[in-house]
Amino acid sequence: MSCAAGVTMLWVDDVRSPLGTLTIVAADDALCALDFRVARSRMLTRIRSRFPRVALKRRRDPNGYATRVHAYFAGDFGALDGIAVDGGGTAFEEQVWNALRAIPAGTTTTYRELAEVVRYPRAVRAVGLANARNPVCLVIPCHRVIGSDGHLKGYTGGIWRKRWLLEHEGAPSPSARTRRRAPGD
Repeated sequence: MSCAAGVTMLWVDDVRSPLGTLTIVAADDALCALDFRVARSRMLTRIRSRFPRVALKRRRDPNGYATRVHAYFAGDFGALDGIAVDGGGTAFEEQVWNALRAIPAGTTTTYRELAEVVRYPRAVRAVGLANARNPVCLVIPCHRVIGSDGHLKGYTGGIWRKRWLLEHEGAPSPSARTRRRAPGD
């Protein structure tokens, strides 16, 4: 991150998408935030709490992230792979976010299954909270997590966006998803 006299410089750009405008916040070497305009105030509050002395400057397509977001919406689902992310989460949140990045486009998992992947099978709610605190939508694909009952559950951008993203990626309809029931489901 660029720092001058203790001030952290972050680059901001807006990206138009079929689902509305997304805002990018980037450091010189990593993506710090990506979210829909509906969550912009939450995103900026989080950025300012992470970087108390931050300067947000406009820069077109910082690090090529806007180009990669456009490619994703054009159908290149691998366009967001490998983007360095600096989400500023706790160790547990980072673990959950890393597991989310391993979910391939066109597939879904449940919060319970995700809790098992991160080796905290009883922490389904904590996994859900970490999912909700994801600062980098699409790149960390929290939209690929559905409820154990096969239905879509919360998404900061709105359930309609989550449904659109899953359909865009060719995921089976969440309510039609077949799975075996785990004890306690």
